[in-house]
Amino acid sequence: MARQAKRFLSTALLALALAGCGGGREEADKGPGAIDQARLEAAASDDDNWLTYGRTYAEQRFSNLTQINDGNVGELSPAWVVELDTTRGQEGTPIVVDGILYTSTAWSKVVAVNAATGQKLWQFDPENEGSKAAHACCDVVNRGIAVWKGRVYVGTIDGRLIAIDAKTGQKVWETVTVDQKKPYTITMAPRVVRDKVIIGNSGAELGVRGYVSAYDTATGKLVWRFYTVPGNPADGPDGAASDEAIEKLARPTWSGDNYWKLGGGGTVWDSVVYDQELNQLLVGVGNGSPWNHKWRSEGKGDNLFLSSIVALDPDTGKYKWHYQVNPGETWDYTATQGIMLADLKIDGKDRKVFMQAPKNAFFYVVDRTNGKLISAKPYAYQNWAEGIDLKTGRPIEKPNVRYEDGPQLIIPSGIGAHAWMPMSYSPKTGLVYIPAMEHPLVYGDAKPFEIHEGRWNTAVSFLDPPPLPGLPDTVEGRRKALEGMVKGKLVAYDPIAQKPVWEVQRDWPWNGGTLATAGNLVFQGTAKGDFEAYRADNGQKLWSFQTHRGVLAGPITYRVNGEQYVAVMAGYGGSMGMASGTPFMKNKMPNGLIIAFKLKGKATLPPYTPIPLDKPTPSDERFTAAQIATGQKYFFTFCQICHGGPVNPDLRRSTLLREKDVWQQVVIDGALSQNGMASFRDYLTPAQAEGIRAYLNQRAKELLKEEEAKGAKAD
Repeated sequence: MARQAKRFLSTALLALALAGCGGGREEADKGPGAIDQARLEAAASDDDNWLTYGRTYAEQRFSNLTQINDGNVGELSPAWVVELDTTRGQEGTPIVVDGILYTSTAWSKVVAVNAATGQKLWQFDPENEGSKAAHACCDVVNRGIAVWKGRVYVGTIDGRLIAIDAKTGQKVWETVTVDQKKPYTITMAPRVVRDKVIIGNSGAELGVRGYVSAYDTATGKLVWRFYTVPGNPADGPDGAASDEAIEKLARPTWSGDNYWKLGGGGTVWDSVVYDQELNQLLVGVGNGSPWNHKWRSEGKGDNLFLSSIVALDPDTGKYKWHYQVNPGETWDYTATQGIMLADLKIDGKDRKVFMQAPKNAFFYVVDRTNGKLISAKPYAYQNWAEGIDLKTGRPIEKPNVRYEDGPQLIIPSGIGAHAWMPMSYSPKTGLVYIPAMEHPLVYGDAKPFEIHEGRWNTAVSFLDPPPLPGLPDTVEGRRKALEGMVKGKLVAYDPIAQKPVWEVQRDWPWNGGTLATAGNLVFQGTAKGDFEAYRADNGQKLWSFQTHRGVLAGPITYRVNGEQYVAVMAGYGGSMGMASGTPFMKNKMPNGLIIAFKLKGKATLPPYTPIPLDKPTPSDERFTAAQIATGQKYFFTFCQICHGGPVNPDLRRSTLLREKDVWQQVVIDGALSQNGMASFRDYLTPAQAEGIRAYLNQRAKELLKEEEAKGAKAD
């Protein structure tokens, strides 16, 4: 369908839709998306709307609404449902402005609907370059949009920033924010501050140099850029806002030349928070490229500003201060997880703080006036540090956690004790609600470290668990023991006392973002498809609704015409959906949904008919042991990261295993590149691609035999 047809919206339809909306504000008369600086700064008192990613600039994801509360939440049911056009992961946080809900979906699409009825007003398709999906570490997801002065802003998976007319869904301008020849992507929600839209990027695992940029909201012109890690010293200054900080503070903390050859990492891929009281941006910075500090920087130096929160002037991008969570980061311990601002009374004193629960399992409370650490304690199980030194702010690392003296079992792994899923904070209870995880991995030094430009380059070998105290004697036994350690939990955490108050245990680590309300409620979804409500003060489960697809996105709540709604996006995906199998997903995934709930709602979900996974149909061809061994090597080098879970096709079940020529057309020639399967011509020879087919064909035979045996046993 033509682009114009996709986005067509009649004036009459829009007028009817808007007539049924209304947040009771004068800004509604100015047209859809009427948000300015004053309105954002007053968002905490605007209970009807959800105006920015974390509802307010403080990003606490807390609402004062109480119509839905711990006494009546059992009456919650769907008010309306919108079915999306893809089975890929849904991670967006919707924005609600004066009765219209705007959100982004997989593949960086944007949709606007009537927030009271779910009537679709328009949909925008950025028409991405599909092959860029191969550069997306963690699925073609998008976490949200920003709305400002009648426009909607979205970052795309292929690295563009686009402004869309909030009334019509038509593109106003777009700008390319990255070098599209390099493996950059964008999955984060933009933030808007003082007529500037702030955007970062992703791709550290694949070898890029991170930065955050500010663009003029009216024109798309670059205002400033701050690089988070130094580049090639031979190139001289970048002519960017970061030049002084890079040369004086960052570059002396790096060694060798591998870091700039492989980008260095430090991508700003999720958290950017505006502190309106102190007029500063707090920017969360990611992991290094490659992960392994030994290969990245000769094992030397803190490698600023990796794994740091950096404070910047929002008008100029100039450096103000920083706090580094993990100096010399070497495990994929990012500091990009959600940052929340609050005023807390600590030791009898009022303190302006930011709070973060990054991947490394410690909860940080930091003075946001100067970046000095106040407190840090574990919110989840960890085995890599004795604690955090409150005088220096540095972790006290345990022996061999840098795996330089042999393989080491590390908890949490790079999956993190907390990933992108938003946490929330209730001033009513004084608790932070964290979607936490426990996921161990065995890290080993890559020997040798083979560089594959544009693909994953961690310089880490992920090994079978070595003999360790408390683990079984056999490799198979240790594998099962580690699998048994993988789990998740919802943690209600006291940031002043630095301790959990209550927890809800999950048997799968990937659990969803949270929303806290003054109705003494916490909402959270699960990977198994449940959307649930708990008492915020004690964790009692009060309500649950099954969506039939994973619910990981951050929920929101809003009010239209005096009626409160709770909305969330449903659709399993992300890094675990691509790289990890799930014991509970036995069928193909249905399309994603936007679901809005209200008390005594009357809507129903689209009919759900489980569609079983395809039966393996291996080829009868004979392959040599050498072919199979070659294929195993290259499958785990290039394919496992995207084809190890339920999001992308399970290649053991692919009918292409029987089609040698078609297999080559897909893997080498890129016949399905627009669907996300890029050509691997630059990485694989035809013989190596054939080896992968041979290996997967063997795996398909094993899977078929296993499933037939289970079927016979069931009969």
